[in-house]
Amino acid sequence: MTLIGGGPGAWDLITVRGMHALQDADVILTDHLGPAPELDKLCDVDNKEIIDVSKLPYKKSVSQERINELLISHARAGKTVARLKGGDPFVFGRGFEEVQALAEAGIATEIIPGVTSAVSVPASAGIPVTQRGIVHAFTVVSGHLPPGHEKSLVDWTALAQSGATLSIIMGVRNAGAIADALLAGGLAGTTPAAIIENGTLEEERVINTTLAQLGQKTAEANIVPPAVFVIGDVAGLS
Repeated sequence: MTLIGGGPGAWDLITVRGMHALQDADVILTDHLGPAPELDKLCDVDNKEIIDVSKLPYKKSVSQERINELLISHARAGKTVARLKGGDPFVFGRGFEEVQALAEAGIATEIIPGVTSAVSVPASAGIPVTQRGIVHAFTVVSGHLPPGHEKSLVDWTALAQSGATLSIIMGVRNAGAIADALLAGGLAGTTPAAIIENGTLEEERVINTTLAQLGQKTAEANIVPPAVFVIGDVAGLS
């Protein structure tokens, strides 16, 4: 069993090891991000069983329990199984949950890291998340839950005062609330921000704005996932 990070979007940004694992697999369980839409460029899909187990934001999706069941059942059947995720499977990808489930079933997993969108998508847009003399730290944040949500583990006030570049993924729906929380935490409204939609793909869009305008610009531009928000002085360098 192999868990593969597929990279930030473009099919050819998967690692060489990840591509070889796909070519060797009998069964591929895939999400909708990363190279999944162009899987045929990486391997002979006609000779493999491809199972779509996408988790679409705020839409119908395959439960994590069902994904675990499929991974285990195919591995126990003696098949070479590849689990393909977008980005890196351990960066908000639930990859470790799958490794744990497989381990409990007595199935070993090889983990092939992927290029996370949190840093590669800004890079593709010409935005460094760190820069000598400007910022020496960056923080990757999930924006899936809005600030103040009872299940949120994010301290938005601490982030606002950290001085680090903020790379926020899965935050489209909560863009306005995220901006408000950072403003309330003391981050200046004039802080540069960038919105990067469909990073590394041909349809990539980059919108430069400020923290104060982040929510409004996201709505006006009809930004849809996947998108990355970069907040900090480096966002004004591109």
